[in-house]
Amino acid sequence: MRYPPHILEEIRSRLPASEVVGRRVKLKKAGREWRGLSPFNAEKTPSFYVNDQKQFYHCFSSGKHGDVFTFLMETEGLSFPEAVERLAGEAGVALPAPSADTMALESKRRGAVEVMEMAALWFEERLRSGAGANARAYLDRRGLRGETVARFRIGYAPGERFGLRDHLAGKDVDKDLMAELGLLVTGDDIAVPYDRFRDRIMFPICDTRGRVIAFGGRAMQTDAKAKYLNSPETPLFHKGQGLYNLHQARKPAHDRGTIITVEGYVDAIAMTLAGHPNTVAQLGTALTEEQIALLWRHADEPILCFDGDGAGQRAAHRTLDVALPMLSPGKSLRFAVLPEGQDPDDLLRAEGPGAIDRVLAAAKPLVEVFWTSALESSPTDTPERRARLAATLRETVNGVRDETVRRYYRDEIEERLRGLSPRAAARGGQGAGAPRSGGFQRRGRPGEPPPSPRLRSVPSASVTASAGFAGAAPVREAVIAALLLVHPRMIGDVADELMILEFEHPDARAVLSLLLDCAAESGDPDQAVVEARLARSGLAEAAERLVAMGRARDRKTLEPHADPALCEDALRQAMILHRKAGALHSELRQAERAFAEEPTEANWTWLCQAKEGLAIVIAAEAEADLPDTTDSTVP
Repeated sequence: MRYPPHILEEIRSRLPASEVVGRRVKLKKAGREWRGLSPFNAEKTPSFYVNDQKQFYHCFSSGKHGDVFTFLMETEGLSFPEAVERLAGEAGVALPAPSADTMALESKRRGAVEVMEMAALWFEERLRSGAGANARAYLDRRGLRGETVARFRIGYAPGERFGLRDHLAGKDVDKDLMAELGLLVTGDDIAVPYDRFRDRIMFPICDTRGRVIAFGGRAMQTDAKAKYLNSPETPLFHKGQGLYNLHQARKPAHDRGTIITVEGYVDAIAMTLAGHPNTVAQLGTALTEEQIALLWRHADEPILCFDGDGAGQRAAHRTLDVALPMLSPGKSLRFAVLPEGQDPDDLLRAEGPGAIDRVLAAAKPLVEVFWTSALESSPTDTPERRARLAATLRETVNGVRDETVRRYYRDEIEERLRGLSPRAAARGGQGAGAPRSGGFQRRGRPGEPPPSPRLRSVPSASVTASAGFAGAAPVREAVIAALLLVHPRMIGDVADELMILEFEHPDARAVLSLLLDCAAESGDPDQAVVEARLARSGLAEAAERLVAMGRARDRKTLEPHADPALCEDALRQAMILHRKAGALHSELRQAERAFAEEPTEANWTWLCQAKEGLAIVIAAEAEADLPDTTDSTVP
């Protein structure tokens, strides 16, 4: 909630800054101020000052400054509301009573959290029971036992269809609430709702206060269609806005000055066991803008640790797509890549904690990975190809929203481009303009031409506005749905990303929800299964409308026997553009509200940058909305 300024001032007046800061920093009186060693940097000569009259602190060694609320946020990783609530309690200041609607919503949320806690306790008990013997044996083989299992609250969901449902029903939990929280699978064509998680090792996902809000389940059966299954979007859980283990990692992250992100739950646990408790895991196949912003609240340059396989490299490239436009002064990312074919858990068990330390120590700055990725995916052996590389890199860098960072990236890229001598290009870029250190290499299919280094910043002609819908967003939704309807084998690969996208058109929303349910039940459903589900759900006509709209824009990829690589690329581009457009619209609305409330220069700059970013996407769509003449019969 938004706290009135007079409340914040009352808290500050009752709690001297030196009192709050002095709990963490040993302070000595220095004239009218207090002085001590910086809590942010290791130093021998004090450069950290606190002024009670002005109610602020300033650290000359790090440049950080602020008030008592900022201090708790910087040193303990609290959110602003959490810092206000804690200090208000200490100061004896009553915070404003929430409205009736807010109270009702909070009451409902507390009830939902209680149900999720019941489910977590039941999963933990099932793991300890006879039914969990195989799960315990599996965890033991992975080195997860005893204290580790308890610390991360690992549990087990038995294979029976109604175990959790009946347990919660016995505690008077309504089945509709179970379904709303993603614990049951429901649908118009499902007569009896059943447990979503069955025969899976369960990993509770918590909010920053440590309350269970969702689950991730790892299948015990090797032939399971979906190896990992996450809770769907619920009133408590929004996959693109949280991080696994953040509630335990944020304090170590602030103590160490960095935070590490890995790809899976077991990887995060393995990193903790290897001596890196400041590790979190993403909750999908790629980090979102919200998750990157959340990481930046805990460290200026988080380390992203990716598995050493093709999927890990693809995740790294997708992260580049998302992160580059967001860069701001002092805020970036570092990339650590594991040995090929290994994840953190594999490496820890094979070579011990020292191997993990070496991987993290070799983490590369984002600019190195960006350059290496572009150079390795595009030949530079002719002037024309070097010119194409230069144009692509410049176009991508122009997408960086912060003017200062954009300028420095331009300078850096231009300097590296000048180093691409013909001799270096003939060796594949290993010369003056070659990457200064390692990066990620995209693997192509045999016989496939080298992929463009362009980080998917411009969509294909299939992702554009059309007369059938009002605006570009519903058309992108139709294209996404149509591609998955015609090629359902792709559903399993993009299900995690699909669940965090927002869709406007009712046909697309309904059909995509059905497709996600199919994927949850059978991994990659075949055409017959999808068509049967559509017919039973009364969505067959909606599906036909979506496919017709998609074919009006791109018939080539919507033929049943279309090139799989082209179909995958079209789907990825549509989803990336839809996500970017949605994020930019959201940011623009936030910037407009901020400027309306506080017409400062900073908020005006933010508003202009948001409009500029949205204009880039609109221009890209306009450019893509040109006739496709590749199959033209005109001579």
